[in-house]
Amino acid sequence: MADPHSHVYFGDRLVPTREATLSVASSAVLYGLSVYTVFPVHVDGESRRTAFRLRDHYRRLVESCKIIGIDRFADEWSFDRFVSVTKELVAANAPKSDVFVRATVHVDATIPGTRVRGCHTTVSMFVYDATPIVPQDGMRLKTSMWRRIPDDAIPSRAKVNGAYVNSVLAKQDAIDAGYDDAIFLDGNGHVCELSAANIFLVRGGTLITPDVSCDILDGINRRTLLTLAAEDGIPVVERAVDLTELYIADEVFATGTSAGVAPVLEVDGRVVGDGLTGPVCQALRKRHTAALRSDELHGWVSDLG
Repeated sequence: MADPHSHVYFGDRLVPTREATLSVASSAVLYGLSVYTVFPVHVDGESRRTAFRLRDHYRRLVESCKIIGIDRFADEWSFDRFVSVTKELVAANAPKSDVFVRATVHVDATIPGTRVRGCHTTVSMFVYDATPIVPQDGMRLKTSMWRRIPDDAIPSRAKVNGAYVNSVLAKQDAIDAGYDDAIFLDGNGHVCELSAANIFLVRGGTLITPDVSCDILDGINRRTLLTLAAEDGIPVVERAVDLTELYIADEVFATGTSAGVAPVLEVDGRVVGDGLTGPVCQALRKRHTAALRSDELHGWVSDLG
């Protein structure tokens, strides 16, 4: 676990972390009615800080708000404002190593009932150390007893804070059983994702991942890997995936902002491939790491000063 750094953007200004609070009677607290995104900031010595796919993370906030019905964020927050606040926040905290920035739109209207349109919102942004949420040298995964919330219950494309109770249930069950993380299945028994990361497998040299109709988050890093794989000439297929395909895969790995590109060495007690990090995972992790730091081809990296 990592603590927020000293300064937080909250209520249209930078404040000490301890002052960034929401009412216990707010919709964000009562109903988990907030949406968020997390993006990495790479620190290159004392001179340069860069954010990865900042426009895509801003767009995800806008789209999450639209899906849920939060109707003020897009009007009040342009992309330029989002970039400006990010620069101000990172400069105020002056990180010496790589960090994550979590940006959240909270519905902070008090006791409004179960509604969202027209409700007041507050944006928060804070910085914390870029510590991966899963092991980077090989995970052991357990199929969750809990099913992934379907898109027609809580939309998978929106990063809704309250929906992550589903992820907590799955991951805690896996940890209690001695595993590192969980694999969600959808209502039809197809593979979705981990508790907070997208999943890939490799069979016969083809990279396979559940498609966006399989109750998954359409992850920004997922899209990044698909692009990098295609550029490297790796065949890519997005489709429904059966659990047993993971058991006989040559490689399995996961990706996400907070997960990086992390190999999976065991699924439900079955060793994946030869029990080592596979060549496709190694190659894409190398490409992904390089893209986080400097990218002239895709325009994914924004200079924060």
